[in-house]
Amino acid sequence: MSETPLAFMIATFVVLAVFFVVDLFVVGRKPHVPSTKECLQHIAFFVVMALIFGGLLWFFAGAKPAVEFYSGWLTEYSLSIDNLFVFVIIMANFAVPRELQKYVLSIGITVALVLRGLFILIGAAIISRFTWVFFIFGAFLIFTAVKLVMGEDDDEEYHENVVIRALRKVVRITDDFDGEKLRTVKDGRRFWTPMLIVFLTIGTTDVMFAFDSIPAIFGLTKDPFIVFTSNVFALLGLQQLYFLLGALLDKLVYLPAGLAVVLGFIGVKLVMEALSGNSLPFINGGHPIEQVPEVPTWLSLAVIVVAIGGSALASVLKMRSEPDAQAKLTK
Repeated sequence: MSETPLAFMIATFVVLAVFFVVDLFVVGRKPHVPSTKECLQHIAFFVVMALIFGGLLWFFAGAKPAVEFYSGWLTEYSLSIDNLFVFVIIMANFAVPRELQKYVLSIGITVALVLRGLFILIGAAIISRFTWVFFIFGAFLIFTAVKLVMGEDDDEEYHENVVIRALRKVVRITDDFDGEKLRTVKDGRRFWTPMLIVFLTIGTTDVMFAFDSIPAIFGLTKDPFIVFTSNVFALLGLQQLYFLLGALLDKLVYLPAGLAVVLGFIGVKLVMEALSGNSLPFINGGHPIEQVPEVPTWLSLAVIVVAIGGSALASVLKMRSEPDAQAKLTK
């Protein structure tokens, strides 16, 4: 049950809807490649809005929901940065003109947000009825963390998912873009443009990422409102971050390690919560294990900040040291 007043929740949804409308139909109305200044302004704006929202949440609902939001937002934002690797590959795979990429990301991310909302509602309903699902979520996150540490993440190569493959079989799609149009006429026949496929690819691929991120944030909070708003604020400004960091993504070499620590920590936290509320008959006779300690929310936030901040700082230091090392080798 949410601790947030209903009026505050409604006002939040209205403001977030305005953000998306303005971003899609005002800022994104003219296809263009955002400048570095524009990207920084947008990212700073949405980061500040997230910080302000957390402060308002603290005022209206209390410290616990606010700390849960900040923890969830940082986790989702960090995972979203990692997901930009695949967005870069998708754009290259479909040869999307650079001036159209911002528009594509806007629509694709909106589709992803709608699908994530449905995913969150389903997840919240399952969790409220079956506490044992935390065992599955926790094990999955720990497995994902191990994969990241082992370098077995398959994000470096994009493969069309089943939805896109099925769509290609039932509709006619041309190979050429026609500006922002979804439909075009070629040799007197109407075709869908690749824009349709790209929209669905971005949206559905992001939902695939939700299988990592949604269980992770449910490990930090059980409030669907906080889960959803954390996802929204993480996705807002993601397109500007795409253009700003596009050439630097492969330089963030320690980000996977930081994400592994976060996912592993949350995975263990979920398993501990499942044990403390256990109802499975083959574990402790179907009774909760009261000796399992509760992980405080502030500790979760501290681990996330240190892990992500430390990996980002280490990556930056490595980037700065590389030119010096290369210069020494050439002497």
